[in-house]
Amino acid sequence: MAPYESDDSRSAEEAEERHSARRKAARYVVPVAVVGVAAATIGLVPALADSGDPDLPKITAQQLVQKIAESDVQQLSGTVKITTDLGLPDLGGLESGLASGAAGNGSGSSADPSAKLTELASGTHTLRVAADGPDRQKVSLIESAAEYSLIHDGKDVWGYDSKSDEVYHGTADQDGKAGKGGEKGRAEVPATPRDFAEEALKAADDTTSVTVDGTAQVAGRDAYKLVVKPKHASGTTVGVISIAVDAETGMPLKFTLTPASGGAAVVDVGFTQVSFAKPAASTFDFTPPKGAKITEDKDAAAREHASAAPHEGVAPGAGLLGGGDGAKVIGKGWNSIATFDTGEKGGVPSSTGKGDMGGFLGSLGDQVSGGFGKGTVFSTRLINALITDDGKVYVGAVTKDALVKAADAGK
Repeated sequence: MAPYESDDSRSAEEAEERHSARRKAARYVVPVAVVGVAAATIGLVPALADSGDPDLPKITAQQLVQKIAESDVQQLSGTVKITTDLGLPDLGGLESGLASGAAGNGSGSSADPSAKLTELASGTHTLRVAADGPDRQKVSLIESAAEYSLIHDGKDVWGYDSKSDEVYHGTADQDGKAGKGGEKGRAEVPATPRDFAEEALKAADDTTSVTVDGTAQVAGRDAYKLVVKPKHASGTTVGVISIAVDAETGMPLKFTLTPASGGAAVVDVGFTQVSFAKPAASTFDFTPPKGAKITEDKDAAAREHASAAPHEGVAPGAGLLGGGDGAKVIGKGWNSIATFDTGEKGGVPSSTGKGDMGGFLGSLGDQVSGGFGKGTVFSTRLINALITDDGKVYVGAVTKDALVKAADAGK
């Protein structure tokens, strides 16, 4: 006869099983969210509703792209509004807590930017940004009755979460940049939205249509509207990218990405106010408040090496996951797919799996099969990721069918 087990004991075990299931599920789902928002958290590309159509001299798409490339804005300050609608599944509030692990095994501090900035993966947020050359940048995430700030000042990188009164401290690399490669989501403070626009323009090859679509006014400044989109929509989830380019400086002032499926923009980020005057030097001063908990990030260099991923030749959204050594890119342009081997066999339990774990994971992903075997696809409105049962991952701004086709070709 089995030993007697109380209702309270069984309830506790079931609760723990559900919690464990969500933790394991999020290991696979959170990286998809991180990929989808990577450009927003790294580039802080702004988007704002147009306010009138200024009369500007005619310009060709080639001239406007060149104007962006030659833009050299070193000093600015302003307010940015970002709205992100990736269509992410509800993980019961685990997204923020687990995102740091997906982005590169965070330091554990609530002030660590690898965890804090992933909050931009959903909803609407307001940020204040400032830059004074390559050695001084600051971005502050304005919250209800609280504020999170990330400051790069010379060799120092500081993160401060006023809600928890915690401080993160890291160091910049030898070039003075606050992180590079896989560390962008952790320590680099973006100076301008130019980075994201350049990522989009990397795909401007023979698979891409680039046109000028009139003018706009963003944050009180005259701008040209550059439209970037795939010539052939088959296989990619990217619909249209619209970039508002400051007519005077060439700096992107607006970035809106609409998926091929239509509906609201996936990322809509923009300056509500911007100035190109030199910010006050005190803007970048930071002294940890008395009594605050300070976390020194001594392992940043090791995480940077472990999470480095190839970017050359990758369309926006593809190849940003990192995920491990040996990552490679297959395909071209907008149909690029990053793939790597996790080394973990067994894949993700299916919806028909045993117990609560299988059902929960199945509700987050779609089971697929092909010549490669079986696997699970996790989706957002922009980025899809396929995890096969033999531990391989395929991720990109492509459709589920494109991922299955790539996995079949990889066998």
